[in-house]
Amino acid sequence: MTLRNSWLEAVQAGVQRFAAGIDVGSQNVRLVVVSQRARACASLQIEYVCTVPLAANAMAGAEIADRHAVARALRDAFAGLPQSCATQSLRCAMAVPASATLTTTVPLARLVAQSGCSDDGGHELAELEPAVMSEVERIAGLERHALAVDWFVEDNPSPVRSVTIAATARQHLEARIECAAAAGISLTAIDGEPHAALRAMRYAASYELDPHEPYVALWIGTDGVHGWRLVDDRIAREMRYPAPEHADFADALRDLVHGPELDCALVSGEVDLLEGVGFSMADMADVLGCTVLPFECGALAGPARRQNDPLVYEPAGAVAFGLALRGVAE
Repeated sequence: MTLRNSWLEAVQAGVQRFAAGIDVGSQNVRLVVVSQRARACASLQIEYVCTVPLAANAMAGAEIADRHAVARALRDAFAGLPQSCATQSLRCAMAVPASATLTTTVPLARLVAQSGCSDDGGHELAELEPAVMSEVERIAGLERHALAVDWFVEDNPSPVRSVTIAATARQHLEARIECAAAAGISLTAIDGEPHAALRAMRYAASYELDPHEPYVALWIGTDGVHGWRLVDDRIAREMRYPAPEHADFADALRDLVHGPELDCALVSGEVDLLEGVGFSMADMADVLGCTVLPFECGALAGPARRQNDPLVYEPAGAVAFGLALRGVAE
């Protein structure tokens, strides 16, 4: 009989990771804190949810116009953290607006070939970084010193693994790091709003939809709508509206319908903005030919302390939730 490193394995299996997702919007700061134990199939817990209004004119599009106001809102958002979270090592991720972020997904095999490292899965992330930076320079048209870049290898169960890359002008990242630091927060990652929301909706789909069921994910932001059609958890088609190739929003939605019949669409973000293009959730269901469900992070966690903030039930919570998901997964 072989002996296990029982005490060490028990401790490692019981480690509870805590992570915070911070979404600085045009009118408020949204914060979602989640936790998950390291053991397999451990349920996700929502530890804390908070929405803090931003002072008028604190934001000017993607630019932070009043850093003191944003830092103050961040302090207020974290001030109510329960003791169980405040005493933990908290991985904090913040979103950068879609209009200021370039995101792309690249096959891992391509980067492995460019880097010259082993393609047997034994490569180190550091070996891939030069290839990632070359890819970013190519698609952004800027030299790497002018960019802030974040990237990670997707861990989805797919035969073709990919690398997701998010890049933004360094000035946008530095402004957010400065505001967070002024509030006593150390950021560990950045991500684009659409990608964070998509991560949240993929998680929701794994909970709420049948395996291998094709579906559409939509995120509505202040600068437009991002859409994805997913088949076997792989992105089969992407859409962005407004865009020159789409005459109107209905046309953009129809662009996502091509392929296997859809049973469901998940919608997140600022759903109220649909009124500006004369659309409703019912209209989306008619065009897509399937059921449309609003994203709610409150339905995606195990039993935990009661959360009073309405963000738990609002589609606008997807970005903050998706950022927090990244923190516990890494």
